[in-house]
Amino acid sequence: MDMLEQFLPAYLEEVVGDRFGRYSKYIIQDRAIPDVRDGLKPVQRRILYAMYDSNNTPDKPYRKSAKTVGDVMGNYHPHGDSSIYEGMVRMAQPWKMGHVLVDGHGNWGSMDDDPAAAMRYTEARLSPIAMEILRDIDKRTVQFKDNFDNTTKEPVVLPSRYPNLLVNGTSGISAGFATEIPPHSLRETIDACIAVMARPEITVDELMGIVKGPDFPTGGVIMGEEGIREAYTTGKGRIFIRSKVEIEDVRGGRQQITITEIPYQVVKSRLVSAMENIRLEKKVEGISEVRDESGRNGLRIVVELKKEADANGILAYLLKKTDLQVTYNFNMVAIVNKAPQQLGIKQILNAYIAHQKEVVTHRTKYELEKAEERAHVVEGLVKALNILDEVIAAIKASKNRADAQNNLVAMFGFSERQADAILTLQLYRLTNLEITSLEKELREMQKRIAYLRSILESEKKLIGVIKDELTEIRDKFGIDRRSSIRGEVEELKVNLEVMVPSEDVIVTLSEEGYMKRTSILSFTRSGGDMQTAGVKEGDAISNVYEVNTIDNLLLFTRKGQYYMLPVHQIPEFKWKDTGTAVVNIVPIPKDDSIVAVIPVKDFNQPGSSLVFVTKRAQVKRTDLKDYMTTRSTAIAATKVADGDEVIRVMQSDGTKQLLLVSKLGMSIRFSEQEVNPMGRVAAGVRGMQLREDDELIAAEWVADDEGEVLVVSDLGYAKRTLLLDYPLQGRGGKGLQTFEFKEGKRVKPNGSALVAALYCKEEKGIIALTSSGAQLAASSEKAPIEDRKSIGRILLPVDKNDVITTIFVRPDLSPQS
Repeated sequence: MDMLEQFLPAYLEEVVGDRFGRYSKYIIQDRAIPDVRDGLKPVQRRILYAMYDSNNTPDKPYRKSAKTVGDVMGNYHPHGDSSIYEGMVRMAQPWKMGHVLVDGHGNWGSMDDDPAAAMRYTEARLSPIAMEILRDIDKRTVQFKDNFDNTTKEPVVLPSRYPNLLVNGTSGISAGFATEIPPHSLRETIDACIAVMARPEITVDELMGIVKGPDFPTGGVIMGEEGIREAYTTGKGRIFIRSKVEIEDVRGGRQQITITEIPYQVVKSRLVSAMENIRLEKKVEGISEVRDESGRNGLRIVVELKKEADANGILAYLLKKTDLQVTYNFNMVAIVNKAPQQLGIKQILNAYIAHQKEVVTHRTKYELEKAEERAHVVEGLVKALNILDEVIAAIKASKNRADAQNNLVAMFGFSERQADAILTLQLYRLTNLEITSLEKELREMQKRIAYLRSILESEKKLIGVIKDELTEIRDKFGIDRRSSIRGEVEELKVNLEVMVPSEDVIVTLSEEGYMKRTSILSFTRSGGDMQTAGVKEGDAISNVYEVNTIDNLLLFTRKGQYYMLPVHQIPEFKWKDTGTAVVNIVPIPKDDSIVAVIPVKDFNQPGSSLVFVTKRAQVKRTDLKDYMTTRSTAIAATKVADGDEVIRVMQSDGTKQLLLVSKLGMSIRFSEQEVNPMGRVAAGVRGMQLREDDELIAAEWVADDEGEVLVVSDLGYAKRTLLLDYPLQGRGGKGLQTFEFKEGKRVKPNGSALVAALYCKEEKGIIALTSSGAQLAASSEKAPIEDRKSIGRILLPVDKNDVITTIFVRPDLSPQS
């Protein structure tokens, strides 16, 4: 037969599926997930049993860890020695286990994540409480199975005389399942167990009156009663663990933050490094030194602060940005009847109680068997001593031991076991004292048998035994709670002042989109004048803002998006530098650009709103507070229709009037109250009715019939008209004409469209940019005051075939001292 003919064809997906299924089953059942009954994973169970089996108990001297690892690997766990030793190390570390199960001697690692010494150097033995997990194992209390090579037997589960799964917790990841059960207080867990046995219908809320929550060996403050309740009900929930921290006053009027307990499973050295990095990178102002003063007296980390530093603010920042506070996610999964299940606290306790009932029942049956056997023997001895002379005569008359045994059975009705005991009786047992003690032992045995039978016959008595034994363990090993619990989760608010030193600065934005932040000192040293500001050739500064580093800027784009930019995040430059392109600071797409920048100190200013105006004359008003965000990416500021774009965004207090001016010289003035406040992503309402080929080029706040409206055409013609000539109208009309364009072959044109409209109450410097890149400047006062329907005069002379594209008011800053 050909070699290939011996193989059957198979689909790869079926083979892989089958193999992975088997592997997953093994990982879940026999590696990563603990049994609900004893709370142990197989490797832990095997380590404890191997140590018990080789008499490595608390009353004996320590034994080399390598010997234990060898025993486990050779007899029960056919895997690598490192996985066995790692399991052993975890059970010996008091900062990971609620109660250590291995009593280690030597270097067993530290909270700084230092590894334990190699197993050839360390020594170990079982801890006293581990003996309670193994108690009664020799009394047929649990099932045993063949080991991997059928040379010996190993326990399927340990008796676990206290609820170890909750007391010590567990953590593990398998295929498709993970588990995360925190450690709990031994006293509270046993009390809860007793309460469930007393009242099986007890509720989770009532249980939470007994088990307040997890109790981590590293202490700390647990926050989130709701998360605990959810976890205890469903098996999933989230809590926050915060370090135990105090702010202490030290000499020289300074303060320091002292940390004496850190969250569970946080590596102390990494936490200290993270806080030191915050100091070095100056993410927070005010930390002078971070020291780890931990030693024999326990954990102690000191964060020393500079004079007049905001201790509470710095602490809030550290809690938010480091592992000084962490979230802990319960995921209470354990193996129940060979399958993983997510369990609430009551289900875990019920499964444990069911296990204890089995353990005590099996132990009682074993003890009853032994007691009945002994009572039977003692009964025979007592009977024999009462007819001693006849028994001796019968023995004397026998040929040998076997004949003597047969004679005793035949002549006096003894059982073979009793006859054997009589034949091995020592002569000193024939004294009066021994006869009395045998009779006393028989009475005691009969009493014991009656007691053991009563346990087997009565569920109530069985539960009473479990309760008494649990109480005994609680009283012997119980310790005070280490973690304190707070019901509410305290929200961490970090003041910007903690991270950023408050400083008044100048922020500039150029027409081509270059931005910079400049200190007032640099501005003053450069002459305190706008003319000295650094810009690229052909560019000009169009906006200047006097702000503080702790303020925010709202950047609005043509396409109706906005970004929140904290002032301190704008790169700092000297006044004479050009700055950096805005796209390097906020991620604005190439096909979009900024149309407005609004500085904001407080988003909750009462009555403050933002008004949006688009090219197609849509107007929208939205409360300023709706634009508060912590995101650094683009957010929708207003809905913009296809073919439309935002041309102006202005801040308002709701009492102003709006003047809109279109490209073809139409204008309208109406009260902003006609635009009702809307949601952030609303599209707004019509502000003005436009012709098909028209669009808005300006939106200005106006008031009180004071001042003039300046309009400028693309050929540089301009004129001013009194605001009085623009009557207040209703929103949405066609408006009034505000400029007349000259038409005709022999007439010198004054332009084909308006490029700007400005509201002037005092003189304004105007800068115009042309399509050829030229820059023109003029004063608003040079434009003549004329009627609304006038043709204007030349204000900004442009070259032939050139037109003005942009006009803005020259920013002005008064020199600062």
